[in-house]
Amino acid sequence: MRTTSPSTSDDHEPPSPGAETPERPAPAPSPSDGPAREPASAEPHALGLALPPPAPEPPPPAPGSEPPAPHPPLQRPPAPEPQVRRSSGADPSVPHPPSPAPVPAAPTPAPVPVPTPAPVIRELGTLAHRLHHPHDAPGSTTPCACEPPQLLADRADGTVVRSGPVVAKAHAADSDREALAARLALAAAPQLTGILLAPLTAPGPAGKAEAASRPVTFWPYGAPVDPKAPHAAPWVEAAVLLARLHRTVPPLPPPLPPMRGPVKAARAVARMNAALPDGDATLPVRAAWRALPGWARGEAAPPAGRARFLCHGDLHLGQLVRHPAPDGPWLLIDVDDAGWGDPAWDLARPAAWYAAGVLAPEDWLLFLEAYRSAGGPAVPAEGDPWPQLDAPARALTVQTAAVALAKCAAEGRQPDEMEQLMIDSCARIATFPPELAAGSGP
Repeated sequence: MRTTSPSTSDDHEPPSPGAETPERPAPAPSPSDGPAREPASAEPHALGLALPPPAPEPPPPAPGSEPPAPHPPLQRPPAPEPQVRRSSGADPSVPHPPSPAPVPAAPTPAPVPVPTPAPVIRELGTLAHRLHHPHDAPGSTTPCACEPPQLLADRADGTVVRSGPVVAKAHAADSDREALAARLALAAAPQLTGILLAPLTAPGPAGKAEAASRPVTFWPYGAPVDPKAPHAAPWVEAAVLLARLHRTVPPLPPPLPPMRGPVKAARAVARMNAALPDGDATLPVRAAWRALPGWARGEAAPPAGRARFLCHGDLHLGQLVRHPAPDGPWLLIDVDDAGWGDPAWDLARPAAWYAAGVLAPEDWLLFLEAYRSAGGPAVPAEGDPWPQLDAPARALTVQTAAVALAKCAAEGRQPDEMEQLMIDSCARIATFPPELAAGSGP
């Protein structure tokens, strides 16, 4: 799976079924990186405040004087993606989710990826650096011993830069600031300690930025899942964290918005349609999308009794880090999609990979049993979990396939093996007879 959110795509979805990831964490910090600490006075670039323009170029040094030490250049390290341990083939005993009668799909604007200007990326590195060096004097000529800032992710929905123990994230310019503030408050809530990674700065007031500004948040760095060790993937830890999250009832002042999983699936399909408006390759994906119930396409509320659980909204292995790095406990990161919803959505991506033959049966069963043992409410404690996982797993299959096709179109290539498995799964989903849709909801 991809480990961080990147590119997973604008929708946090990886080109191949791995983890897409929120941030693309960099390698673990060096021993010289001490624990992140919050400055006595918070930086003025919190949620809702405009990202400042890059500082003007300094005047040339006077003749005979030493020039100031240049800020180290931004590093763009390669970002390997963790691999999913896959089965040797689709297990014929795997129950395929039933398919409801087709429902007309509502048009959804497709996001257009736009590279972030270099000055914004540099400014993020500067802000993150200042957060863990709050006493550095502006304009100091003393060389800094810190490693250069690292660009972890740059997508339409977020640009992430790390400086030492601090990570700065510039969210999308069109972010709903009130919803983001509620989600940040959720991550900082005492009830979620030990489940969600908490931000370094408290959410700022919403609505103070100019229309074109991007809200910026700061986070402690955590060590991500090792992309080279798929057999050591923390499936059990992920399942237990999800179960604890789903059981939590947070008494938070701001109203928590709905979980954004179905909306992101709709954006992925819109992106595919924009990239391949007349492509035959998209026909099975579109058919599988039309066969989903309206709530799984973001067009209606989840079924009664399934909508009032606290959900992460974008679970994959890239959404887990160890904090403090490198050996702290595992925590969930990236709350941009968190909110109230059907908890089965958080189990749907590994369920979809398992049904497609991408995720090994032993890994899926390990994940499912750990979730059940921890009291997770998404599926019954015993028996067949597919009645609850059906629609969400099909929606995540479509989302993964749609993002894969959009990326293939942009890169001028054919789908790789993992991508093709998910596309083929859409073809199977689209052929299920309508009578199997009974009880699948609106």
